[in-house]
Amino acid sequence: MGAGSIVRDAHLPAYRNAAFPVAGIFDLDAARARALAREFGTRAFDHRDAFFAECVANHGVLDLALPPSAVAGALRTVPEHSFVLVQKPFGLDLADATELMRIARTRSIRGAVNFQLRHAPCVRGARDLIARGEVGEVVDVEVRVVCRMPWETWPFIIGMPRMEILMHSIHYLDLVRAICGDPDRVWSAIARHPLAERIAEARSTTVMTFGPMKRAVVTSYHHHAAPEGHDASHLRVEGTRGTIVARLGVNLDYPRGRPDTLEISRDGGGWERVAVRGNWFPHAFEGPMGNLQRLATGVARTIESDFDDGWRTMALVETCYKSAAGGEQMPELPT
Repeated sequence: MGAGSIVRDAHLPAYRNAAFPVAGIFDLDAARARALAREFGTRAFDHRDAFFAECVANHGVLDLALPPSAVAGALRTVPEHSFVLVQKPFGLDLADATELMRIARTRSIRGAVNFQLRHAPCVRGARDLIARGEVGEVVDVEVRVVCRMPWETWPFIIGMPRMEILMHSIHYLDLVRAICGDPDRVWSAIARHPLAERIAEARSTTVMTFGPMKRAVVTSYHHHAAPEGHDASHLRVEGTRGTIVARLGVNLDYPRGRPDTLEISRDGGGWERVAVRGNWFPHAFEGPMGNLQRLATGVARTIESDFDDGWRTMALVETCYKSAAGGEQMPELPT
């Protein structure tokens, strides 16, 4: 449900890679749906009810690739007892996420939120290394993004009261949760940009602590206009016995991107390249999609990034905005 750029660039390629058949596409812009359906060899539905009926008849799952403002309305109209993949974010704010949870529970809808970065091949490789103890105890996590992001690709973000953390850095906050759990303290700062006056905050920095020994930092700058060389898009994990660095290449020439990479240094030794299969876009999308298939077929009873877990990431996002709205002011010079 939805035929925007993310469906063309990631959702449909991921379904094709995973050999999950797509029965059809519905979008309020019927011409756009038909063009995308032709490109990927599937069917476009002109009417929503026919789209839903076909899904029920074929025991399908629904992929709601919609702007956050449209998700509540969609959940109120999808057939009861559906299995649904909801595009991130899980609502516009925490109150909206709570309402989405209420709707889903009332209508016996189960599903997942498309926090797919957890499942990017380089990230899964990094998480596997951490789980095996290859870098010892994790003490520091950094996600740093310095790139040129084409915000014009998503016209629905214009006028949103919240933007960068909600629509972009939420990926990295969710990833930090996947690696470190929920933080106990959060500090955030946001800023607008003079070349993006029609959108809310265009960059952010968030610092999180997890007890006295562990820290995570997420920082982003999306208007880097210089040539390749000092841009950045990486996950860095520091442990007591080593370091992991994963490059997230899609940000460095969106949406084509550069190849993702994964490297590890053990005990201060040289960097070792770890082989990864595929990139964040589109291969990471197979993670939530596959999890939802397992849930729908009864192979799994619980999955990563289900609605409850998605709500907790939204709670972290809400905490970031509360911190950014407060902060501490510098004292005045005494007179």
